[in-house]
Order: sequence, then structure tokens, then C-alpha cells
Amino acid sequence: MRVLMVRPFATRSTERVHNSFVRFPAVDAALVPVCLLTLGLTVLPARTGGQTVSQAVVNLFSGARLYVDPASAAKRQADAWRKSRPTDAALMDRIAAQPVAQWLGGWNVDIGRDVAAAVSRITGAQALPVFVAYNIPGRDCGQYSAGGANGSDAYKSWIRGFANGLGNRRAVVILEPDALAGMSCLSAPLQQERLNLIHDAVRVLKAKGAAVYIDAGHARWVAPQEIADRLNRAGIADADGFSLNISNFLANSVNIAYGTEVSKRVGGKHFIIDTSRNGQNATNAGNWCNPTGQRVGAAPTTRTGNPLVDAFLWIKTPGESDGTCGGGPAAGKWWAEYALGLAGGAWDRLLGR
Repeated sequence: MRVLMVRPFATRSTERVHNSFVRFPAVDAALVPVCLLTLGLTVLPARTGGQTVSQAVVNLFSGARLYVDPASAAKRQADAWRKSRPTDAALMDRIAAQPVAQWLGGWNVDIGRDVAAAVSRITGAQALPVFVAYNIPGRDCGQYSAGGANGSDAYKSWIRGFANGLGNRRAVVILEPDALAGMSCLSAPLQQERLNLIHDAVRVLKAKGAAVYIDAGHARWVAPQEIADRLNRAGIADADGFSLNISNFLANSVNIAYGTEVSKRVGGKHFIIDTSRNGQNATNAGNWCNPTGQRVGAAPTTRTGNPLVDAFLWIKTPGESDGTCGGGPAAGKWWAEYALGLAGGAWDRLLGR
């Protein structure tokens, strides 16, 4: 297994259908002039037009080049099919050509070493590292992507190893997909522990110069006021922003409307959106686990056209299974035929359904 570039058990299964609140119209937020500091570090709190912004930050994504892994599973698959299935290989190239976030978790035996190596490799290509930290205790409520660190102390040790691997080099860390949106399965004391661990992680990562985005689920999971409360309790004031739609299929317009409502409740924080599988522009949450008929979404970009949205990213790796559902392999395992469907292949031909 190639360390860092593969996430064997990193697909989450707690993206549930929650349609109990309506869609919100997009609202333009006031922008705050940002003072540029070396390496995009945080600057002092500021006020503008009566609106308090808890922490003005440099958008590390601005003007950044995103990293395309030259040895990704999609690239290897395309090369394997080049002669025998040239049409399918060309479709697979559509995925292989795009930058995808790198996931790290308990499968990384030496997290500090692995992070350091990844940062060196990616910055050596003049690109911005984008990582996903995915090791919170009690992860995924015991479902398809169950796991995580063995308790609070183990997680604190792990996240410090992660931060030390950054070595004060520019990087983005997306923190714990589904941990806040999916924490209702936990007891009240364990919920508070999770909030404390995420806040601690934010502080530790920020101390090493990282831009940190706390995951906030997707737009049809938790109502804006509730997820905003969880973000505030988890230290969003000390972070750069929040992430939305990881591994989900909801349209950018839906996520932007939702994210704008959340942002208004967390001091105007910015957000990023996973577009890896939302090409069908769904407006309602449906089957989240290896559904057919989906397509990859807009290519990753830092030019979003919205002042609150720092980037559209492929955070979920298109083609990695959501779990042993819909005929898929274990969560996080590569599934070539599913990837081909996302890239534009005929679903009926590929999976017979």
C-alpha cells in the first residue's frame, strides 16, 4: 500500500437523509479586508460594518495550485485499461487528471513521518497540501467506517504527531468528516469530549501554521442553527472555516445557501465544498451509499465566484466505496467500475442496475 495517497477505510456512512428544514436563499455576506502575513497566518480580530468577524484569516487557497497525484488509483486504472479498454481508460483519465485531498488516519503507522513526507512531496511540486484528518474516537458511530483513535489521550497524541509533521509549512487540514454532524449517537459526556478534542486539534494545527476547516456535514443533515452551535462549541472561532458535502451528492447551490446561513451564525467564517460526486446537482439527500446514476462534479478550483466559498474540492476520492452496500467492497476500497460510472460511463452496462 502506498502510504498517504490511499485511504483504506476512510469513507463515511453517517450521511443520513434529513429533510426537516427548508432550503435557504443565498445571502451575500459582508467581507472584511484581510491583512496579509507571512505564510497566511491568522491576524487579529476585526470589526466591519457592525459585524464581528471572530478571526480574519488569509485564504490559503487563494492563487494556490492543487496537487494531482501521478500515481493515484484512477491513474493506475486508466493505464491498465489503455490497450484493452481504451474508451474506458479515457473516461478514467477524467478522474486521474484532478487533484484529490489526501486522507490520513489510524492506518498511518507513523503519522508524523507520513505527514512530513506528503508535505515535502506536494510542496516539491509547487502545490498546496490538502489533508483530511480522520481519526476521531468513536468514528462513524460504529458503522461502515467505524474506528478512530482509542480514546481521548490517544487522539491528542495522534493529532500532535500530525501537526509536528507539518513542520510550520503551508497546508490545509480538513478536520474529522461527520464528527460534528453525526455526534448525536454519542452520550452527552462523549459529545462534550468530541467537541473538546476538535477544539484542541484546531489549536494544535493552527500553532503549526495550518489552515483548518472543521467539517459540518451536508446541507440536508443538521439544521443551520444546530450545526452552527456545534461548530461554535468546537472552536470554529480559532479555525479558518468549515467544510460541507464530503462524500455527498448535493448541488453547489444547495450547499452555498446552507453554508451562508451557517456562516452568519459562526462569525462570518468561510467554507469549502466537496464537489467530487455532485455532478447531478441533487437538491435532496437520497441514497448515500454507492448510489448509481451519479457523476463527478465541477473540477476542483479556488475560483468559486462566491466570497464565502474558499474552494470547490474533490475531498472524497471518486471511485472509493462507501461501504459494503449497493454491491460495493469495504469502505474506502477502490471500485473501478463505480469510478467509471462517476466519470461518465453507462451505469447499466457497468453494474447491471
